[in-house]
This record gives sequence, structure tokens and C-alpha cells, in this order.
Amino acid sequence: MIVGLTGGIGSGKSTVAGMFRDLGVPVFIADQEAKSIMDHDQEVKEAICALLGKEAYHDDGPDRAYIASVVFKDREMLDKLNGIIHPAVHKRFDTWYKAQKAPYVIYEAAILFEQGGNEKCDKVILVTAPREIRISRVTKRDRASREQVLERMNNQWPDEKKIPLADIVIENIELEETLRIVKNIHQLYVKN
Repeated sequence: MIVGLTGGIGSGKSTVAGMFRDLGVPVFIADQEAKSIMDHDQEVKEAICALLGKEAYHDDGPDRAYIASVVFKDREMLDKLNGIIHPAVHKRFDTWYKAQKAPYVIYEAAILFEQGGNEKCDKVILVTAPREIRISRVTKRDRASREQVLERMNNQWPDEKKIPLADIVIENIELEETLRIVKNIHQLYVKN
């Protein structure tokens, strides 16, 4: 079984993914795979340079700050960038998934619904948190300005649009409560 795990920036989906991993569940993190692909896949690198210009890469790899500064201000460019990276991520996931033996796996992706990734999932868990908590978490974690965080948030679907599409919603405010919920979900999915 494939369980999609998603949530907006700062919701704590990576924390929840770690909780599942600690319970022995195989976890595929799409964002990490996307970064790896951007770093090492020559075809993807060439396509990104063709889209965003040679400034998108330096000798040591992608200039993530430059790329973000372009795509998070231009929805069309973001969609084109995702159109380059996401097919490669899906291909890696398919290979990874075939090698798993667990009763279920977690496919963690920030923009699961936005990219239609939920269609390949048997279940979807959405992690939410109040907006101001999310902004606070990201400004501390990424040393980003409030404006930069809001820019990224505005390029993701709001929770109100995602909640009706999710099978389970975890409001991630208190870690102990979140862990209790994750353990209950795990017991449910291991039995299925």
C-alpha cells in the first residue's frame, strides 16, 4: 500500500515522516529525491539551464536561491520547473517502491495534490498546522523572511482545498499528540 504524506510548508510533514520511519516504515521523500536529481542528473540540469538560464547552476551545483527567486514569483516558471523534475522523481519512486517488502510505504511530497501524486496513493495523510505557527517554524528553520515564506505558501494549495481530498488529517501542534496519532495510524495500516 502507498500512503501519501503531504502538508504545506512548515506544517511538520517531515517530522511526521520521521515518526513513521522510526516505526520501521519505509519512507520516500520526494523533495530530497528532487534535490538529488537536480544535483546529479545531467539531462535535468540541461533542461533547467534552458528554462532559467546558465545562472541556475554553478560548478558546485544548482543555485537554489536564484532558482527559488525566479520560480516562486512566476507560477508558469514554477510549473515548467516541476514539469522537468517531477517525472524523474516519479520514476525513482517506482524503482524504490518495487524493492520494498513492508505492508505499506510513505510517499512524502509537499505538493502531492498540486502535482496529481495523490492518484498513485492508496491513502493520503495531510499534516496541517495554524498559519502563524507554520510561518514561525519556517522563518526559524530556513532563516527566511516572512515575505519569502508567504511567497512559498502562496504557491501551494491552501489546507481548505486539500482537507476534503485527504483520508486522514493530522493537526501538528503538540509533538506528543502527533506521535500518538501516527502510532494509531501505523497500527491501522499494518493490519490492512
